[in-house]
Amino acid sequence: MRYSQMLIPTLKEVPAEAEVISHKLMLRAGFIRKLTSGIYTYMPYGLAAIRRVENIVREEMNRAGAQELMMPMVQPADLWQESGRYIKYGPELLRFTDRHERESCLGPTHEEVITDIARREFHSYRDLPVNLYQIQTKFRDEIRPRFGLMRGREFIMKDAYSFDVDDAGAEVSYQKMHDAYNRIFERCGLDFRCVEADSGTIGGSFSHEFMVLAETGEDTIAVCNECSYAANSEKAVVVPAPKPEGVELQEMSKIETPGKRKVGVVCEFLNIKPSELVKTLVYLADDEPVAVLLRGDREVEEVKLKNHLNVTDLVMADDKAVFDATGVPTGYLGPVGIKIRLIADQEVVNTPNFAVGANEKNFHLLNVNAGRDFEVSEVVDIRQITESDPCPTCGGTIRLVEGIEVGHIFKLGTSYSESMKAFYQDSEGNEKPLVMGCYGIGVSRIVAACIEQNHDGNGIIFPVPLAPFQITIVNLGLKDETICQTVEALYQKLQEAGFDVFIDDRDERPGVKFKDADLLGFPMRLTVGKRFLESGQVELCRRRDGLVQDVSPDEIVSQVQKLLTG
Repeated sequence: MRYSQMLIPTLKEVPAEAEVISHKLMLRAGFIRKLTSGIYTYMPYGLAAIRRVENIVREEMNRAGAQELMMPMVQPADLWQESGRYIKYGPELLRFTDRHERESCLGPTHEEVITDIARREFHSYRDLPVNLYQIQTKFRDEIRPRFGLMRGREFIMKDAYSFDVDDAGAEVSYQKMHDAYNRIFERCGLDFRCVEADSGTIGGSFSHEFMVLAETGEDTIAVCNECSYAANSEKAVVVPAPKPEGVELQEMSKIETPGKRKVGVVCEFLNIKPSELVKTLVYLADDEPVAVLLRGDREVEEVKLKNHLNVTDLVMADDKAVFDATGVPTGYLGPVGIKIRLIADQEVVNTPNFAVGANEKNFHLLNVNAGRDFEVSEVVDIRQITESDPCPTCGGTIRLVEGIEVGHIFKLGTSYSESMKAFYQDSEGNEKPLVMGCYGIGVSRIVAACIEQNHDGNGIIFPVPLAPFQITIVNLGLKDETICQTVEALYQKLQEAGFDVFIDDRDERPGVKFKDADLLGFPMRLTVGKRFLESGQVELCRRRDGLVQDVSPDEIVSQVQKLLTG
């Protein structure tokens, strides 16, 4: 391919809409162009990078025994009503009515459609196991699309679905996908971790996320420095410190704290540490008030709380809702005598002699102890993990890093097959529900995540497997026959050796061509100009580390192979 024949509309300035580096560079390098909020056109060079990802994904899915199909993007609402997700999924599901007044939606995922296929096609244990996948456009009506392809409304996704006769078979299918995903992200040249994760709106009993490590990631991951444990902070298990021994329980007392409502202000007034105060927070769980207790220096992990409560909607109550539910102004709530459902973080019951609100305006209680001064029937891990917490597996130290989710695998079990009546007959003629798994990869997001992880001040640094072209040949002598012939000869040689090669044949200054080569992220740049006429050698420059070598045209193929694989 030649620059003069390809649409690559690069930009010199960073568009104001771009926030993260991948969004900035994909706009500047002409990968994408915005159509409307969260929806982009994939331009030729950007689409070429996406196709690289698709090829790797397709090869590894086929290798794992999955079969490719293609399902409709428009889905009838009655399928979602059968599964129970039509309302539960929330406003991200774009619903509409056609001319015949039939309700439909744009598919954010395809569990319902694939389950409908399964109940029509799989009738006997002899038909199983089966794993079906597609690479297709999805739509999720994000409330706040941002970061380009990282959090768009329309995106390209690979989704696969396995069907087995029992949990043991489903575990085999799950492990095959787990291994395939590791191979996919290794082949993409990404620095990633597989972490335990929450299953969210997809459902299921167990899941793992595949996270590309990057400072701009939207997810926080807890990673052990001593063992292989890694988990999304939403799922990370907190091991509480044991209850201290030999601490005398003090007599509870009441103290006036006029106008002191915030944790920091109360602690300063009482001359105590935030770890010696327990705060009482009120949430509305499907519109029902619930009180949550945790130490003043901790934060609630709302996904853990939502899962414990098994609710669809969970929001922090505002001041009016708090007063309506408890009769107490915000800032003075406490567990002693509270009348609504009470849930305590496990750390609270191990903390002696703490301060709490007195359930009376301008007053707090000192030396309060769980079990003596109030009862808690629900003690749950509901807080965010910190770097001071031990690893739940080995007790080692934890570090928190940022990550970008690029893949997610789920054990769905029989939730969809039972609700949608997808059954098979076992060897004894008994009717049983299909056991399912679900496996997603954000194909277009991988390209963005790759750029977040591979860039410098000059532009993109593509890993060789994802580069649309591995090599660019910069022609600095368009009017010189010898230079042009050499460029064409190198182009043919490298293509025959299996490389995808790009020629910059524009009538531009050398500096412009070099800057664009860096911006577009070609792993290798070959320059043919006046120096070639003088020395007979071509300049090779490796993008990742800036390594420069002068090489004879006869040795180009072997040297490029060495440098690109090294």
